[in-house]
Amino acid sequence: MTGGDAYAPRSGDVDISVDRYELELDYKVSANRLAGTATITGRAVRDTKGISFDLVGLRASKVRVAGDKGASFKQSDHKLKIRLGRALAAGDTFEIEVTYAGSPRPRRTPWGSLGWEELDDGVIVASQPTGAPTWFPCDDVPSDKASYRLELTTDAGYAVASGGFVSRRAARGRRTWVFERDEPTATYLMTVQIGRYLRREVDLGGVRGEILHPRGIAPRVARDFRDLPRMVEVFSEAFGPYPLPDYTVVVTEDDLEIPLEAQGGAVFGANHIDGRGSLERLIAHELAHQWFGNSVGLAQWRDIWLNEGFACYAEWIWSEASGGPTAHALALAHHARLAREPQDIVVSDPGAADMFDDRVYTRGALTLHALRLTIGDDAFFAVLRAWTERFRHATATPRDFIAVAEEESGSALAPLFGRWLDRAPLPALPPSDLPSAPASLGPRFA
Repeated sequence: MTGGDAYAPRSGDVDISVDRYELELDYKVSANRLAGTATITGRAVRDTKGISFDLVGLRASKVRVAGDKGASFKQSDHKLKIRLGRALAAGDTFEIEVTYAGSPRPRRTPWGSLGWEELDDGVIVASQPTGAPTWFPCDDVPSDKASYRLELTTDAGYAVASGGFVSRRAARGRRTWVFERDEPTATYLMTVQIGRYLRREVDLGGVRGEILHPRGIAPRVARDFRDLPRMVEVFSEAFGPYPLPDYTVVVTEDDLEIPLEAQGGAVFGANHIDGRGSLERLIAHELAHQWFGNSVGLAQWRDIWLNEGFACYAEWIWSEASGGPTAHALALAHHARLAREPQDIVVSDPGAADMFDDRVYTRGALTLHALRLTIGDDAFFAVLRAWTERFRHATATPRDFIAVAEEESGSALAPLFGRWLDRAPLPALPPSDLPSAPASLGPRFA
């Protein structure tokens, strides 16, 4: 019962794979008190006498293993360890019900505080990469995707967002919100957002969209998200059909350090929405994650450029499509900036401490631009559409992407990717007959 990801070795259990989480939660906002029951179904991937789930800051009071009255459990600071009365063979299924409660709070990690966090009047959940155990017991590795049902009861007057909205009902001064996420979803992408939000529906070309935001910034939100339908259209043409049935945007009352993606959604701080579109690139970035990271997921955290490099490149595609600097101009500008910075990161294995370094994001995007310049636009976008179709709602590796790129382009591309991904020095971009005047990055593209 050990973790399976080198960048987060304390997370997950390599002996199991989870198929579904059913979460029944009750949360009192003023007291920051969470009580929950998690029913977790899955299967053993190898013979095992025990199962462990990640659970941080909350205490389990009861664990029931279906069909196994001899099972017992103990809990440490980071793990809920279940000793089975009857061993599981590889392929055997399990159903485990965990009753737990506590005052949820973020966990300290090498990447900062992650997980369930109180706002001034509400809650934000920001889990990437290891914050999910702060609110439910789970197998917290990106490769183990599952479906979800979430039923959350909280105080009346608050709106709840989690994606896959099904229903809500009121009783005795409280409201219960129900969400279903049938698409395989990594634990870090499941979220709960609670606040005193207005809710506005948005037509995203057949995709159910909604934006939740505080009343006081409604005009700013309306202006900054007015191009969201067009953005979905542009990305659907470039990357293939939008991969989920819905898209929910939450803008918090509080300022946030960075926006963040969730399955079928994104969360922005009030500081990211100014009514002038100054940070429109962030809206494009988080939307693009629905294809890259949320549908096509990571097999391991070291491959984070597959999420962030693609989302960064989507910013450049949107800039060009919306009349801003071209993708090539932005690539030249970012390449010039990276050339002035330390070149001591290997994108294919940046190390846990540096996996969210901006250089990984930007150089990942430049890798894609180098591919585009090498094989041409038609083949490049055929590669992206094949990638999102072939690995829809699955996990994949850089080796998988290189194979798709070689297949779609008919070119041998391993040397190109080796230069960009496996070596620290920054390569030159391939020659191009596109205009060479770089864009001015300015604060918008910092």
